[in-house]
Order: sequence, then C-alpha cells, then structure tokens
Amino acid sequence: MFTGLVEALATVIELKPEPPGIRLTIEVPPSIDDVKTGDSIALNGCCLTVIATQATRPSFQAGDETLRRTNLGRLQPGGKLNIERSLRFGDRLGGHFVTGHIDGLGTLESRTDDRDWSTFWFRAPPELTRQMASKGSIAVDGVSLTLVEVQSNRFSVALIPHTLAVTALGPLKPGDTVNLETDVLAKYVQQQLKAEGSPRKDE
Repeated sequence: MFTGLVEALATVIELKPEPPGIRLTIEVPPSIDDVKTGDSIALNGCCLTVIATQATRPSFQAGDETLRRTNLGRLQPGGKLNIERSLRFGDRLGGHFVTGHIDGLGTLESRTDDRDWSTFWFRAPPELTRQMASKGSIAVDGVSLTLVEVQSNRFSVALIPHTLAVTALGPLKPGDTVNLETDVLAKYVQQQLKAEGSPRKDE
C-alpha cells in the first residue's frame, strides 16, 4: 500500500531483456537508503518487487502484462521515474490509499501553464472516468492528485509548483502517456452499486 506522495525521482540505468519481460535497474538518490531485496516499491505508481540491489541501484523484473498495461514499457535509459516506498504501520497518510495496481493508461491532452502553476487535461478510458468525481482523488504516475473536472473521457488536475518541480509530471508534454490508478474506494462503491442493480436469481 502507498500514499501517492512521491519520495524522490529515480533514473533508469538499464533495461535488460528477460523474455517475455525485462529486468529494470534504477539509480535512487541517497535519501532512499534502506532498499533491500524483497521490498515493494512503486515506480510511476506501479508496485514492483526489488529482486536485487547494489548500493543505490535496485533492480526489478517487469513481465509482459506490466509492460503492456503501464508506461514502464516505454522507458528509456536516462529517463526519470517517480518512486515511493511502501507504507509502514504508523506512517502518516498524507495523500490517499494507493495500491500500486495500475488501472490503465491516460494521455496528456493539454497543459496550461500560468507562471509556476499548471492545469493538465488527461484523456482516459470511460470505464476509468466513471470511477472519478470532482474533488476526489486520482494517482497519476503514482502522484496523488485532486480531480478538478471530470468528463466522460477526460479529466483535469491542477498542479502546484512543488509537484511540478519534484516529480516526473513537470516535464510532461501533450501526447505523453501516464499510469492511472483510480481511488480504491470508488471501485468498491461501483462494484456494490452494480451488485445491487443486478436481478436476483429468484426474481
């Protein structure tokens, strides 16, 4: 479980083919100094397990399904990733509950920059926007954000200067893809409503 509060930016060091997946090695900053084999870490919001680590360079394995359904399949050496270590009991929950299970991909449709502030519009599948609501929460590349407007196939978020400066969202350009995870509470509500609307077998 994660909070959507990005701890640092990591750099992609190596993408080594291991069919049908890859081995991904990243460089983390000195502030992330306790990573060990077996840890769960969110990379751009996608929960992966550390399979090996050498100093500040942990490695992960990503399978075909992960590469197809997330933007990790589009990574290149030198690219930047948002990283967050898993939540520990007793930690403060400053964002919202994020599972690290990506629901789908979104595409940056437009960004409006007003000095150091920005408004982003993302296009997203309708099955995901149905789980969104204005003032609700969304994780975009692992960053916990508040939804501003939600339409049938797109949504907007307002980014403060700090978020733009310390996460991988700042350099995004129209056409770039992002990982999306909707609020887990919205999923449960939607599922419950669906179940209540289904006819009973004895009806």
